[in-house]
Amino acid sequence: MSERNIRLLIAYDGTDFAGWQRQKERRTVQAILETALETIHKEKKALTGSGRTDAGVHAAGQTANFYTAIANMEGRRFVPALNSLLPQDVRVLDASETYTDFHARFDARSRTYRYHIIAGRAALPHEKRYALQLWRRPDINRLNSYARLLQGETDCSIFASPGDPSKSRQRHIYGASFFVQGDTLVFEIRANAFLWRMVRSVTGTLLHYEKKGYSDAAFKDILNSRDRSLAGPTVPPSGLFLWKVDYYRERV
Repeated sequence: MSERNIRLLIAYDGTDFAGWQRQKERRTVQAILETALETIHKEKKALTGSGRTDAGVHAAGQTANFYTAIANMEGRRFVPALNSLLPQDVRVLDASETYTDFHARFDARSRTYRYHIIAGRAALPHEKRYALQLWRRPDINRLNSYARLLQGETDCSIFASPGDPSKSRQRHIYGASFFVQGDTLVFEIRANAFLWRMVRSVTGTLLHYEKKGYSDAAFKDILNSRDRSLAGPTVPPSGLFLWKVDYYRERV
């Protein structure tokens, strides 16, 4: 009998993790989940994620898949089964059987990230784990004018961290904008893929030049320079969430 392919929707608090990808002798989300799958299956199981998140980065909508030979267990039953074995900072939100050849990473059409900012007020103690403390209120209109310049097929060299292994710095950015949610400022960006630490670099660069009051034209010149030294500070990982992953084929 062929194995079934199970797709998971996962959320996690990345504060105490060394990132998504398994690493020797370090606590990672992938390793924690694979240990739980091994307990259920009585054998090692490989879990494929939609992409890596770095140390300290959270997720509200990470997608992953694995193969199972367990025939008498509906896909949705993996939700309580896994959550009963997982620590409280990782939760499986949904599980379902999917296409046999579904691949959480290679089948993804886009990824959406959100960065949360507490602006112009003191962050509550619990908020500091999940947002950047900014002691001023930025000009959202100016930030959104900059963000619109990112959209489309974009050379993201200015946002490329040293050591990024990507052969191409071109990324297709479907959308980028700032909005207020409650009393938190949120930056959302959706693209086909991202460079290493790119979202944190984009966020810091937008805030940096907004504070300086650069015009749209001047900011566009900065983007086109491809000069990494002109990027603003890379903001901390605490405010960053992998929010959603979209696929060409959503369900069976």
